[in-house]
Amino acid sequence: MTSLNRRLAATLGIVLALAAGASARADEPAGDGLVKVRSAYPVDETIRRLREDIAAKGIMFFSAVDQQQLAAQAGITLRSSTLLSFGNPPLGAQFLTSNPYSGLDWPVRLLVLQDEQGTVWAAYTDFAWIARRHGITDRMPQFAMASRVVESITSTIRPK
Repeated sequence: MTSLNRRLAATLGIVLALAAGASARADEPAGDGLVKVRSAYPVDETIRRLREDIAAKGIMFFSAVDQQQLAAQAGITLRSSTLLSFGNPPLGAQFLTSNPYSGLDWPVRLLVLQDEQGTVWAAYTDFAWIARRHGITDRMPQFAMASRVVESITSTIRPK
């Protein structure tokens, strides 16, 4: 088996393992790795719920960047858009030790925005997509754990 074939087989293994672990997911990632979760709440309530759940899980919260406010300061009109970043350094470091360039995708980023129709969404990058992007094939349990955690966090805003 060639090196490329081994990499493809390993990547397929990650995808299948993560898909099996996430079979109950309501929101499937797009081909670009984007997972969108519709919120049942207004923007401020969505952010509050997400931050409370992150704190309740003991996950380190790094920042909330109000992109709408930054745009307004530059004289640009933008609908509500806030980028939350958070993570578990011992878990995130596992990805960095496999491929240091995966630091581009860590800590976890969750974007809360309101679309043209007024619908509020939380969006994040699918962890299987991140694994493929960085060619990480030796951290399947860690990627599965990260997927379960972000799905649990976003479950706090899903319509009942």
